Amino acid sequence: MDKIAAILQQLLQFSPDALIVVDSQGIILFANATSRALFGYSREQLIGQSIDVLVPERFRIRHGAHVGGYLRDPTAREMGARIIDLFARRADGTEFSAGIRLAPIHDGEKTYIAAAIRDMTERRAINDALVAAREEADRANMAKSRFLATASHDLRQPLQTIRLLNASLLTVVPETAEHYDLLRRQQSAIDGASRMLNSLLDITRLESGAVEPHLSPVDMASIYADLQREFESPALAKGLHLEFGSTARVVTSDRILLNQLLQNIIGNAIKYTDSGFVRVSDSLDTDGLLLSVEDSGSGIPDDKLERIFDEYYQVDQKGTQRSGVGLGLAIVREVSRLLGYSVAVTSEIGRGTTVRVRIPLQHIGTDAPLAGSSPAPVANAHATTSCRIVLLEDNDSVRAATELFLSLEGYEIHSAGSVADAEALLANLRQGDLLISDYHLNGSLTGLDVLQQVRAQHRREIPAILLSGDLQSMMRVVKTSIPQCRFLSKPVDTNALLAAISELGGS
Repeated sequence: MDKIAAILQQLLQFSPDALIVVDSQGIILFANATSRALFGYSREQLIGQSIDVLVPERFRIRHGAHVGGYLRDPTAREMGARIIDLFARRADGTEFSAGIRLAPIHDGEKTYIAAAIRDMTERRAINDALVAAREEADRANMAKSRFLATASHDLRQPLQTIRLLNASLLTVVPETAEHYDLLRRQQSAIDGASRMLNSLLDITRLESGAVEPHLSPVDMASIYADLQREFESPALAKGLHLEFGSTARVVTSDRILLNQLLQNIIGNAIKYTDSGFVRVSDSLDTDGLLLSVEDSGSGIPDDKLERIFDEYYQVDQKGTQRSGVGLGLAIVREVSRLLGYSVAVTSEIGRGTTVRVRIPLQHIGTDAPLAGSSPAPVANAHATTSCRIVLLEDNDSVRAATELFLSLEGYEIHSAGSVADAEALLANLRQGDLLISDYHLNGSLTGLDVLQQVRAQHRREIPAILLSGDLQSMMRVVKTSIPQCRFLSKPVDTNALLAAISELGGS
């Protein structure tokens, strides 16, 4: 027992922490050997002194109140709410950040306070560095957000101009087949640049936490209809049969994110399928709704399946042209995570690939066919119409390119670069005229504000197409569907623009 007592005495005296015991009046009754190294006082100098000798003068009144409060409810606990709140004073008057652990000692009617004190200077420095790093990260995120806001609009503007000018050149019959082929190749390059820009912006927004799901009932048939309109042209260009199964499912989801998820899966399927089909369908089982995108493409090797959702990774397959930056399925992964969905991929070389997205059962509503829920046929992009078009676009290059393209398509078009310049045109809109406007206009008004004012002025639903370089953010502002209005993303697909004009022009 004597040996154990000696060991305990050594542990007490040379503990890593300075150990101080005080009575209810704050008088020091015990100080271990470590106290000298920490405070610079010998044990003899401390014993009999008030604990205030170890407390910086500016904290002594508050410290006395803390001691009184502790004695009313003496329990083992940390002293102070945060490390940075506590400081102790050395014999030479210098201070250090202190971590203090308190514990009561009861001896009959008397209560003593034991304090284990540790120098937290290094830990506080680390904490300060972490705070500074977090603040720097916050500033970086804000800078990234500002960049994204600029990039979403400004980087798409020149692409919009180039795409429209190239489409105009295709409208004018090229002199030779070689010229036509060059323009087609140029169009493919422009489309590729647009897809890469969209993917880079999308994955950055998703990973930065800038996107939050907004759940509401979503009619899957309307999602299919939108996707069919979007992908019909690229599928036909490759000779693929794009098939959407009939559905009456209603799910609780974020419509924009769900649409984006399927966009990337279908786009990836078309990219890696040279002949045959891409088929979209859904089925209900005991675990939820299973959305399936099946293709007859080249397939994915087993050793590559685990990596296909990695950023910037593309399956290197012989005979398949490399395009994009490999972010499509990375976006699928991030969107699925946000929405709480699971994604699985099965594939067979030479037979094709199937991507399945499972929406949990609690997000599935009652099946109920909604009006107009069947996939709408893709409009003839070059349908003729007698409607006039009023174009409101504040970017001079985009406005000129849009005006040229639509004029070559046979439309009568009147354009303006500002709301003020467009006042006379908007006041004289005739029945059947169509408004095309950029959403983000210079000034306080948006394209949607202008549309609402014009509709109120004319007391009818003026048909309109609103264009935006950041379609997702715009749709989150709009929230509800607007009759006789279509929303298209910049750089706009010219076939989608003509289809929307054809659809709305007879209104």
